Amino acid sequence: MTTAHEAPVHRHRTGSRCRPSCPPIPEPGHRSPVPGLLAVATATGVAFGVHALVPAVNPSTVAVVIGAIAVNIGLHHPSLHVGTHVASHRFLRLAVVLLGLQLGLQQLLDLGPRGALVVVTTVTVTFTGTRLLGRLLGVPPARSLLVATGFSICGASAVAAMEEVAGGDEDDTAVAIALVTLCGSLAIVLLPLLREPLGLDPAAFGSWVGASVHDVGQTVATADRVPGALTTAVVVKLSRVVLLAPLVAGTAVALRRRTPAAATGRRPPLLPLFVAGFLAAIAVASTGLLPDPVLHGAKVLQEVLLAAALVGLGTGIHLPVLRRTGGRALVLGLMSWVLVAGVAYAGVQLTGA
Repeated sequence: MTTAHEAPVHRHRTGSRCRPSCPPIPEPGHRSPVPGLLAVATATGVAFGVHALVPAVNPSTVAVVIGAIAVNIGLHHPSLHVGTHVASHRFLRLAVVLLGLQLGLQQLLDLGPRGALVVVTTVTVTFTGTRLLGRLLGVPPARSLLVATGFSICGASAVAAMEEVAGGDEDDTAVAIALVTLCGSLAIVLLPLLREPLGLDPAAFGSWVGASVHDVGQTVATADRVPGALTTAVVVKLSRVVLLAPLVAGTAVALRRRTPAAATGRRPPLLPLFVAGFLAAIAVASTGLLPDPVLHGAKVLQEVLLAAALVGLGTGIHLPVLRRTGGRALVLGLMSWVLVAGVAYAGVQLTGA
């Protein structure tokens, strides 16, 4: 019980104490998720409507912005919290699983050894470099880990996959999602303008975009602005996404060795269940048994679920919280963006991939 002079202190699912300004995590069954899910569905429809009118604007970007605006102008009513929480967690995990159906072993074969070298090097240097930069900037380890994962692999989906292993709170996730969305959206505008000054032909530009832009949708939107770049960009990007599960598992093993369960009361899972589902989906897609209409339907559903999840995640972006805690993380995100773009460009130029 709290007194009139005490602000209630909420706890995130990881058990960490939360600032009084943070919304409580809704208890299952406390309220119906239907109102929140209806609001999320409406916002998702608006996001795709904006994308239809302005194709250069990614629906994921619009979805995050709608959620953030709603919470910061007081439209995220408590009756909506359960539904937006379901969207931001369960929908995002389902989107990660369905993302696996867009992948397959054939992508790695199409990439070739030089392309594979660029992808592996870019992911490794970006992930490791971002973690080191986060330490130098004093960014909390969990937040730094989520930012590093999002920028090195595939944006919001990668952040979701690493969230349970990182063990941070919902502010960490919201900040990481906001940063990859911001920088990925800027990439759609800036990278095509840099193609000619950097001396990249369409195929090389596609490789650069695929190796450096965060979200799959952002990659498509960026490469589509340069005729002849899209196919290469998608192949390189999806090959990069394949590294998601090994990165999550490897990080979990490293964290388990560094922080024994006796010291923390919990151990990060080696592989979250939905990431295992992601791997299973890759295996299914690699068999070639699924017909194209099924794969296309799964891709559309994945994009819709991702946008819906980002509406929910957007409601976790509280501007007062970002003002207090996000400055150093913003610097980290911008530095990570420059790092991934720089390493990918160098790799493409050196290997001719």
